[in-house]
Amino acid sequence: MRTTHLRAGAALLCLAATSTLVSCGSSDDTAGGRTTLNYWLWDDKQLPGYQDCATAFQKANPDITIKITQTAWGQYWQSLTTQLASGDAPDVWINQSSYYPQFAATNQLLDLQPLVDRDKVDVSAYQSGLADTWVKDGKRYGLPKDWDTMALVYNTTMLKKQGVDAAELNDLTWNPSDGGTLEQAIAKATVDTEGRNGLAPGFDKKHVKTYGFLAEWADGSQGQNGWGDLAAANGFSYLDKNPWGTHYRYDDPKLAETIAWFKHLIDKGYAPAFDKQSTIANSEMLSAGKGAMMVAGSWTISTFTDPKAKQNFAFAPLPTGPAGRKSAINGLSDAIWAGSKHQEQAWKWVKFLGSSDCQDLVAERAVVFPALKSATSKALAAHRAKGHDVDVFTDAAASEEDTFMLPVTEHGTEINPIVQDAVQSVILGRAQPEAALKEANDKVNGLFK
Repeated sequence: MRTTHLRAGAALLCLAATSTLVSCGSSDDTAGGRTTLNYWLWDDKQLPGYQDCATAFQKANPDITIKITQTAWGQYWQSLTTQLASGDAPDVWINQSSYYPQFAATNQLLDLQPLVDRDKVDVSAYQSGLADTWVKDGKRYGLPKDWDTMALVYNTTMLKKQGVDAAELNDLTWNPSDGGTLEQAIAKATVDTEGRNGLAPGFDKKHVKTYGFLAEWADGSQGQNGWGDLAAANGFSYLDKNPWGTHYRYDDPKLAETIAWFKHLIDKGYAPAFDKQSTIANSEMLSAGKGAMMVAGSWTISTFTDPKAKQNFAFAPLPTGPAGRKSAINGLSDAIWAGSKHQEQAWKWVKFLGSSDCQDLVAERAVVFPALKSATSKALAAHRAKGHDVDVFTDAAASEEDTFMLPVTEHGTEINPIVQDAVQSVILGRAQPEAALKEANDKVNGLFK
C-alpha cells in the first residue's frame, strides 16, 4: 500500500469538490484563535447535507473550522488505515460496524461515554438499537448518524408488462424449496431475446434479454444486499449473541438452503451467472434495463428516484419467509480519533452531528434517514414532498420483529473474505453449500480461539 498514491487520489477528489469546506490532510493546529478539524466521509451523495451541517456549526462556533474530505468507499478505508498507522488521522470520521472493532481494539477511538454523561446526551432519542452498536465494555465509540433498511426495487414498466402488479409485489412470500410467489414474480419478469418470459413454453435461458433478479455476490460476510435478508427470513442467525458474540453459525442448514436457492435462480436463467455477470453495479444494470428487480438499501433511494433515471422504479417490502419478513437494519456513527490534538472541539462537532440541529438538515436533503427518530420523520416528509413513496423502509425500521442487526464482532474484516469466498464458490458451482459454509464457519470461529 503506497501512501503517496492514496494521498494523491484524495487530493484529486478534493480539487474536484467545489465547496470551500472541502480540503485534505490532517488536522491543522490551532492558529489565530481558530481550530481546524478534519472530517472524513465516503458518500458523495451525502456530502451536501454535511456541508449544510458544517456551515451551521461554524456559524454557531466561529472559532472552529470544519474541513470535509470525501473519498470513495474502497479508497476511504485504505487511506484511513494508513493514516491511523502513521499517526496522522482525521480528527473525526464516519465509522462502519465491520471496521470499528479493530479500531477500538487498537485504541484508535476516543471513549465518548464520559462526554455523553457530562453533557447529558440522550441516546434513547435514536432509532432503537443503534446507539448500543457502538458500546463495548462500557465504553462508547461513536454517536449514531443514520440508519438503513432493505427493500425490493423493481422496474414498474417491465413487471406490469409481464402481468405482475404492485399489489402482488407488496405481499410476496418466499421459501427455499419452491421460491414462493417471489420466484414466480422473478420468473415472469425474466424475458429472453424472443420476448418469452421465464414461465412461457420455449423460454431460452441461454439467451436472456432481461433477468428477473439481480443478485449481489460481493457482499462480504453479511449478505445485507440479498442473501442475508432471505436467510434471516428462513430462520438463520449469524451469532450466539450480537453484538460481541464469539461463535458464528454459518454452518446452519438454513443458510445453506438459502444460498442453494440463489444458485437455483441462476440455473433456471432467472439471474445472471456470477462468472458472466457484468462488472458494473447491479443498480446500473437495473437502470439499463438488463434486470427487473433487486434488493436495495435505503441509502440508494436517490439512485432510483432521480428524475433523470431512464426507467421507472418503485419499492416493495422484502418477501415473507418461513420465519417472517426480515430486513437488516444498520447504521453508521461519527467517531473521534484518540490521537486528535483537539478532542474537546472534535466532541463539540460530533455532538452537533448527532443532534437535531444537524440531522434535520440532513433529513431535508432526502438522501438518507438520520438516526434521530424525530429527524427520520422529517426525512420521510421530505421524500413525500418530492413524490417518493419510500415508506417500506421506515415501516421496516418501525418493527423490531421485522429487522435484525448485522453482526458486530472482533475480526470483522478478516471474516468478510472467508465467507464471501465460500458463498461465491457455491454460486460458481465449484462447491456444495453445506460443505463450503461449514469449512468457512470453522475458519471463522478459529479466529476467536
